[in-house]
Amino acid sequence: MPVVLGFEGSANKIGVGVVRDGKVLANPRRTYVTAPGTGFLPGDTARHHRAVILDLLQEALTEAGLTSQDIDCVAYTKGPGMGAPLASVAVVARTVAQLWNKPLVGVNHCIGHIEMGRLITGAVSPTVLYVSGGNTQVISYSEHRYRIFGETIDIAVGNCLDRFARVLKISNDPSPGYNIEQMAKRGKKLVELPYTVKGMDVSFSGILSFIEDVAQRMLATGECTPEDLCFSLQETVFAMLVEITERAMAHCGSKEALIVGGVGCNTRLQEMMAAMCQERGAQLFATDERFCIDNGAMIAQAGWEMFQAGHRTPLRESGITQRYRTDEVEVTWRD
Repeated sequence: MPVVLGFEGSANKIGVGVVRDGKVLANPRRTYVTAPGTGFLPGDTARHHRAVILDLLQEALTEAGLTSQDIDCVAYTKGPGMGAPLASVAVVARTVAQLWNKPLVGVNHCIGHIEMGRLITGAVSPTVLYVSGGNTQVISYSEHRYRIFGETIDIAVGNCLDRFARVLKISNDPSPGYNIEQMAKRGKKLVELPYTVKGMDVSFSGILSFIEDVAQRMLATGECTPEDLCFSLQETVFAMLVEITERAMAHCGSKEALIVGGVGCNTRLQEMMAAMCQERGAQLFATDERFCIDNGAMIAQAGWEMFQAGHRTPLRESGITQRYRTDEVEVTWRD
């Protein structure tokens, strides 16, 4: 019954999780929150992570009721993500693994999301919509790879929402995306925005540029409210995501869809995906904010799968990479 300790810190969330044979024993997390109208810089984010990571490690072990002797493997996020935060967390993971004399496993961040989603929901072989602040991909498993069927050709959907939140000076606490979602629920007018689907890929930079350009003018003239703009942006970008996911499901003959990543917590996205799945006779799987948002347990779970399949990361190869594609990883733990 292997026990795996997982460290996640690829963006503004820092988490330490403990997983034993498919059961999450602990999953504490902290978030680096900046002032409204601002984003988070790599250096500042890394300093935040360094300040709290050891407390989180102790909290995770205490919550799990374990000691260092009970840990069989240390997993960490190798990438993709922001360089400085990734490096800060990798240093701690390497140090812990050496101090405790435990094997180390470097995990792809996206695969962490997928494996946690599969564990929590029970989805067997779903078409995956991976949506977050740094990534937007439609994925399906085939022949020991998570194959990318479509993706953003510029910025991620979460980045689009977060940057528009800065335009409206929306609070970053608990997250800009969550606050946009709450405002969108009060929106009544649909403002027409560019809809950019290119085959199986999507583009969000033009939508963001357009709405950034017109927002202040439309608000000043009373043409719409901030709530209307949040509603319109959500409806447009989510419709694009549903379209490419449905196309991938049709191509694969899939009867399961799984939403992972921080934007996957959005209830409106889940509603739109559920409607599409119902029309196709398919089933939608999604998790709540405990496991959808970046967390240590997802890295521990993917690390557990990799550890069981014989994966080990030698110390000389235990660096980080900001660009680490989902389909680069050989998925030896699945049939």
